[in-house]
Amino acid sequence: MATNAFGIDLGTNNIKIYSRSDDHIMVEKNMIAIENKNTLFAYGDSAFEMYEKAPNNIHISYPLSNGVIADIKNMELLVRYFISDLQRGSGKPADFFIAVPTDVTEVEKRAFYDLIRDAGVKAKKIMVVEKAVADGLGLDIDVKNSQGVLVVNVGYETTEISILSLGGIVLSRLIKTGGLKFDEAIRAAVRKEFSLIIGGKTAETVKISLSELEKSGQGAVVYGRDIVTGLPVEREIPTKLVDKSLEEHFNTIVDNVKVILERTPPELAADIYRHGIYLTGGASQVSHLAERLGMGTGLKINVSEDPMTSVVAGLSKIIKDDNYKSVAYVIEGMSK
Repeated sequence: MATNAFGIDLGTNNIKIYSRSDDHIMVEKNMIAIENKNTLFAYGDSAFEMYEKAPNNIHISYPLSNGVIADIKNMELLVRYFISDLQRGSGKPADFFIAVPTDVTEVEKRAFYDLIRDAGVKAKKIMVVEKAVADGLGLDIDVKNSQGVLVVNVGYETTEISILSLGGIVLSRLIKTGGLKFDEAIRAAVRKEFSLIIGGKTAETVKISLSELEKSGQGAVVYGRDIVTGLPVEREIPTKLVDKSLEEHFNTIVDNVKVILERTPPELAADIYRHGIYLTGGASQVSHLAERLGMGTGLKINVSEDPMTSVVAGLSKIIKDDNYKSVAYVIEGMSK
């Protein structure tokens, strides 16, 4: 059989890896737990289980920050272990296709390449794919034609707004608003309204279950620490309070989409008007975001069926279909 190939989408919150040999996408938390500063204690979902609960000698962190690699040593460790898990320890050479954000510096882009090269995963070939192009393919858009497509990917710490045409990116903007900001807004609102401190995981659970709670007309039951008494308590939070806390961040995303639309060439703007906006990314499912984006821009919103894995699904298409290989490239001066 031909060399195996992996498609990697490094998200700040989740790492998604496609393996060609078993045609499967692995999704795990992009987290690492280090004990006593130098011993790997846990990684992925098991590290997330310990998050906000670990003693002082176990440091749990995200190696990515705002979509770029902040801790290359730990990120290399994570990639090595995840790839080894997928290869069941066989350690055979493989090709790697990695998605990178567009609106970052060349040095930050090169760090993604260096990461795979230095992670000890026996990379035969390392190809880079612009994240927005992979997103488009994952959303079943033929990115190689001349039609303009607007993709909004709402991630954990960043939102990437891109206009695609002819297999490339015409305009792109990366803003530091995403799922984490939504969680922080919920925590701040609960603290202000109920004098209650809740954890990040609790806020994330409220955010994810918001649409179901609204349908059933229930409030969100949360557990936290009362600021006044210092004791653990249970409270029911009305969904209206959560909605209101998220408004500001939704508006930031809408305003930035408008900025990109204002700079779009007229012919591409006509295409976007016809097709609407493609909304994807793990945090794009938050209740009312698609609705607010539609109202703010006056355009139709196409919501991804599987927003968490749209980028890595696009990478899998590039790996499997030679027709799309041309959208992947080698970083200059780094041919393998």
